[in-house]
Amino acid sequence: MSDENPLQPPWLNAPPVDPYPFEESHDLRVGPKLHPALDGLLPYIGVWRGRGKGGFPTIEDFDYAQEIRISHDGRPFLHYESRAWILDEQSKPVRPAGREVGWWRPVLNGDRATDELEAVLTTPTGVMELHLGKRTGTQVEFATDAVVRTPTAKEVTGGHRLFGIVEGALLYAQEMAAMGHELSPHLSARLLRVAG
Repeated sequence: MSDENPLQPPWLNAPPVDPYPFEESHDLRVGPKLHPALDGLLPYIGVWRGRGKGGFPTIEDFDYAQEIRISHDGRPFLHYESRAWILDEQSKPVRPAGREVGWWRPVLNGDRATDELEAVLTTPTGVMELHLGKRTGTQVEFATDAVVRTPTAKEVTGGHRLFGIVEGALLYAQEMAAMGHELSPHLSARLLRVAG
């Protein structure tokens, strides 16, 4: 009879592991080779910063700054991370604002990318959105297919996002359906590439 407890897996008391051994990059000059399925999304990879205007029928309009980081690790998806902060009338930071993290994936036909896209975006406020979309040249358009919320999250029921690379800048507009309101303008911004 063995002294090993079958309910105690061997990894339970194993020593710590080394740091994550695989590189992720927002700079195409370093890191893993870009997966060929991402060639159509290549202009988006990088770190972007800029300003925008926000609002919604239930809140006052506001100015904000934002940083978006879009990176890859050699597999056929992009990692998307956004963080924003409210600006006052003198463009000084007031407080943190929205954050999102998620992934953009081209829909594959065999091993080749189509122009169709899927995205999953999650916020720390308890909202997860599944988006379906399409890439047309350097424009990406997403619409929600499903929204999942925690019991304490605000009532977000849908969204529409349009991204584009215009004269080297990342421009986007976002509409949101929430709090009993149909799709309404929510955010729009122009961000410049600062890395990548």
